[in-house]
Amino acid sequence: MSDSVRVVACPTCHAPVRWEPQSQFRPFCSKRCRLIDLGEWASESYRVPAQEESPSEASRGE
Repeated sequence: MSDSVRVVACPTCHAPVRWEPQSQFRPFCSKRCRLIDLGEWASESYRVPAQEESPSEASRGE
């Protein structure tokens, strides 16, 4: 097995981030980038798509 460390791109600034226990903010490169991402979720700039249930489906528990 290889001792190479996986490197990923920070989702916020795209800087290289080593995927190892010492990288405390992974997958982000820094606390700043992690907080920027959290702020995007909090302001609803990022959303997870969902389908709304119709009233008849909700009452049947489907």
